[in-house]
Amino acid sequence: MILKKDGLGFRALWIDRSGKQLIQWPVEEIETLRENEVKLKNKKLKSGSVVEIEGVTASQADVTISFKLEDLKEAEVVDTSSADPQALCTGKGASSKGVFGPFGVLAMASKDLKEQTAIFFRVFQNQKGRYSVLMCSDLSRSTIGSTIDKTSFGAFVDIDPRYDEISLRNLIDHSIIESFGAGGKTCITSRVYPQFLNYEDAHLFAFNNGTQSVKISQMSAWSMKNAEFTIDQTVKSAT
Repeated sequence: MILKKDGLGFRALWIDRSGKQLIQWPVEEIETLRENEVKLKNKKLKSGSVVEIEGVTASQADVTISFKLEDLKEAEVVDTSSADPQALCTGKGASSKGVFGPFGVLAMASKDLKEQTAIFFRVFQNQKGRYSVLMCSDLSRSTIGSTIDKTSFGAFVDIDPRYDEISLRNLIDHSIIESFGAGGKTCITSRVYPQFLNYEDAHLFAFNNGTQSVKISQMSAWSMKNAEFTIDQTVKSAT
């Protein structure tokens, strides 16, 4: 295992058991900054649902959430073999209704949702019945500002939704949102600049904009304390 410096601290990097997949995950020390845990279990998100995650500081939070899907035979048929995931995320953003998805989290959102950064999944199947999971970070509505870059990002997640729940972890630290799909198989880091008067106006939501319901099998969210750094200022006298 090696460590990589990122926007919020360090990530641990390793190869999964297959030997083919790079995994990235926040170092364990970040968990010492958690406080005020909020939990949710077996919550059904019907089509069009938006549920606020209350009780945490939305502008500085650690959120882990797992989604369970059923009746996947209803998934949209899309040939993803040569598709560009970022182009799919741009063309099929959080407001573009699919069958399974978009569903996920709205981070650094205003109360009225005019500003929001959607980190979400969509599930497709091809003509042979093979499933693909797309993960997106949609910045198109991240700010009402007109001069801010709102490029969306996306990647496929190497899991089979027939057997695996779709998990997401978001580390939110004001303008930085780091998102880890399926235990770190897919990672996206975004910079967002909403026009809040202050960060206390930020909100956090779970949502489902697909036509099919999805279930939050479990969710844990924490407010995050500021990291403290100690500098050793001891100076040894020359003898």
